[in-house]
Amino acid sequence: MATPLSDTPLSLKKIAVVGLGTMGTGITEVLVQAGREVVGIDVSEAQAARALTALEASTARSVERGRLTGAERADALARLRTSTDLAAAADADLVIEVVPESYEIKHQIFRELDGVVRPETILATGTNALSVTRLAADSARPERVLGLHFFNPAPAMKLVEVVSSVLTAPQVVAAVTDLALELGKEPVAVGDRPGFVADGLLFGYLNQAAAMYEARYASREDIDAAMRLGCGLPMGPLALLDLIGIDTARTVLDAMYAESRDRLHAPAPILKQLSEAGLTGRKAGRGFYTYEAPGSAAVVPDPLTPAADGTGAAGREVRSVGVAGSGTMASGIAEVFAKAGYDVVLAARSEEKAEVAKARIGRSLARSVDKGRLTAEAAAQTLERITPAGSYDAFADVDLAVEAVAEDLEVKRQLFQALDKVCKPGAVLATTTSSLPVVACARATSRPQDVIGMHFFNPAPAMKLVEVVRTVLTADEVHATVREVCRTVRKHAVDCGDRAGFIVNALLFPYLNNAVKMVEEHYATLDDIDAAMRLGGGYPMGPFELLDVVGLDVSLAIEKVLHREFRDPGLAPAPLLEHLVAAGCLGRKTGRGFREYARR
Repeated sequence: MATPLSDTPLSLKKIAVVGLGTMGTGITEVLVQAGREVVGIDVSEAQAARALTALEASTARSVERGRLTGAERADALARLRTSTDLAAAADADLVIEVVPESYEIKHQIFRELDGVVRPETILATGTNALSVTRLAADSARPERVLGLHFFNPAPAMKLVEVVSSVLTAPQVVAAVTDLALELGKEPVAVGDRPGFVADGLLFGYLNQAAAMYEARYASREDIDAAMRLGCGLPMGPLALLDLIGIDTARTVLDAMYAESRDRLHAPAPILKQLSEAGLTGRKAGRGFYTYEAPGSAAVVPDPLTPAADGTGAAGREVRSVGVAGSGTMASGIAEVFAKAGYDVVLAARSEEKAEVAKARIGRSLARSVDKGRLTAEAAAQTLERITPAGSYDAFADVDLAVEAVAEDLEVKRQLFQALDKVCKPGAVLATTTSSLPVVACARATSRPQDVIGMHFFNPAPAMKLVEVVRTVLTADEVHATVREVCRTVRKHAVDCGDRAGFIVNALLFPYLNNAVKMVEEHYATLDDIDAAMRLGGGYPMGPFELLDVVGLDVSLAIEKVLHREFRDPGLAPAPLLEHLVAAGCLGRKTGRGFREYARR
């Protein structure tokens, strides 16, 4: 019979951690440093000893770095004891299990704990994929069972997801939430579904990246570089899968797919192949990448590593560049080329618009001078290299023409027809489109072999990534030319084929769309989702912050393009996104999107 819960706040002073792997050891470190008495329990005596050694080493490093005093370290270590027997949890106020992600193992642990701990003890599971409700229902104390999902490495990561089932008592949730705050963490309250918030969004994205690699659309290095440089992520998706463990990712995705039946959650076949071959990532020494040794973070070359010499076709000489357009992207690209020493013709539909764009560049360069990034002399020389023009006829002698006009296929086609007539034979014609077919621009010319995609990211002077998009008609020497130009302007080029979204948008926007669906389903709030992805996923911005910055209309347009091209029901734009756009709530630029903004 369940023990009634009083209104008295629950005190969680003595805590047992069951499972002393990497996560369990990290949680233990957080707890003892916060003044809790902890018993660490593991079936393996050797593992318990390794955990203690790891804790001694990590706290010693904290002393060296001035984060702990020697006395504080000694006190923290004195608060920990280890055991191989679950009976050691008998006097714990809270038990946190972080054993392998197997329902059978967790169920066995909970069943044994029911016969060991006091009736008022809270039992928390560290699962990120299995049903907390199912574990609670099988327990003798379902109202005292909940999920407590830390992120790896637990001492550094601020996010903790507090997962309640329909059976969990509010006092239990409150007590564990208060504990998380006392530990210096930022708790987010979520309901019970596979992946919760952070992993629910993260693993869909990781799965799509694995599928993109499996389809040989782009190399592992280019996929990872694109997401690091294009989105500001701390790690690329394939490197992150290796860190998490490919077998673990497959387990999480299996659980998510079992509930959602969304094809985006169906594990990519390559995850099964690697898992069953024992190539589970860093811990095995090999996964998507090859590592120096099992457990090492050092990547070593293997047969898939790209050649460093960049052998291939010779490119064409580029001395002058034409940039078509007068908006922020066009002026940013013109600035990039001029800074690198190219003579730039900046052409717009009128001389006045071109002059306005050049003035914008002048202000940008002045800011760089003010911040000490550029000398006044270098800024003046850069601006002198830019010639504004009111007609594309000024592109007659350029070696490379880059269009950065409106994201409208008919507008771009007409522009490429004009460039075909104006530009000299052998000039490379590039489009900066982020979502339209490059080949459609190429077919508007009499020289489709000279057309390629150069997708810069905004703001172009600051963002290091350029997606180089080859069509089936693009000549090898044109590709080589653009790769060399990217090196000259100090951008990191990644190669990809001519399909919707290229690398970054094809992986980013389904993740953003899924975040909107979470809000539609009332699973979590905007603030909690944004916090979860910043703190748990290392994203520089939460999905709703990013959507409002990008513009909801732009986001919706990209979602529609992806849905049309891939025909996957899971890519259908979330109705809430469509409704906000229809209402004119487009984000920061209109003062209201998912949030409201003060008008300037």
